[in-house]
Amino acid sequence: MHPSNDFADTLPSPPPAVPLLALGPLLYYWPRQEVLRFYAAMEALPLDVVYLGETVCSRRHELRLNDWLAIAQRLKGAGKQVVLSTQVLIESTAEATALHRIVENGEFLVEAGDMGAVHRLAGRMPFVAGMHLNLYNPAALAWMVGLGATRWVMPLEIPATELAVLQAARPPGLQTEVFAYGRMPLAYSARCFTARHRNLPKDDCRFSCLQHPDGMTLRTRESEAFLVLNGTQTQSARVFNLVDEMDALCALGVDVLRLSPQAEHMEEVVRLFDAARQRTVAPAEALRQMQPCMPDLPCNGYWHGQPGLEQGRTPAPLAA
Repeated sequence: MHPSNDFADTLPSPPPAVPLLALGPLLYYWPRQEVLRFYAAMEALPLDVVYLGETVCSRRHELRLNDWLAIAQRLKGAGKQVVLSTQVLIESTAEATALHRIVENGEFLVEAGDMGAVHRLAGRMPFVAGMHLNLYNPAALAWMVGLGATRWVMPLEIPATELAVLQAARPPGLQTEVFAYGRMPLAYSARCFTARHRNLPKDDCRFSCLQHPDGMTLRTRESEAFLVLNGTQTQSARVFNLVDEMDALCALGVDVLRLSPQAEHMEEVVRLFDAARQRTVAPAEALRQMQPCMPDLPCNGYWHGQPGLEQGRTPAPLAA
């Protein structure tokens, strides 16, 4: 029996549960006071989960681990679940030491950004399996659950039709989190592209990222925004946005929706996602109202099995 090509046929009929809203880790480098003001504003918003910590570059020193822990305590007092995220690319002994301190914090759940973090967490405590761990099939999910994962963050490239297959085979007790808003973190490098743009070495970058609160846009010869350079991280220029896919996300049983921080209008983005999940604003209307709050055009191509920078609603065939 061949699966249907209509994605709607794969969705269950009972009313879906309302997913949790999560604020992902801050991917940019902001001045200390801006970071503190940002998270103070997040305390009053309808966020269920907040991820904290430096995941991109260890040279970003505006906040240290103790500062992140202090923010975590305030957010916990505001009723949020706090998760400490680890760096995605570990290159030095100092970065490995910082990873160990996060793992051994003794209070907050940890998101493993790489397999080194998984190794430190496995068998010791529950953890969140980050989106860069390359978990693409049921066997990988089962393996990660066996190591202690209680939540996994879906890789960006997985389309809705393949997520449906993974959800059907998901091990009991494992939550699924989907990156639902923000410029997509596509790649990490040992080289700092922001410093290179200023002809500076990585070890003497002069903290160039502070000048680009939402990253530095890279344009094509036709002046079209294509990528964003964010230190050692490369992002999409367009903003991945699944708010108008709320019905499908809920019907697929997605437990958590991740919203990635941006320098401006983040409060309005959170409120519109909350309104869409609570059905007080239609998802398509939420997208319309959100567009002035976004730093670039929306895209959702990966969700539909299309090139990531596209914006469309045509479903891809269901994976066999």
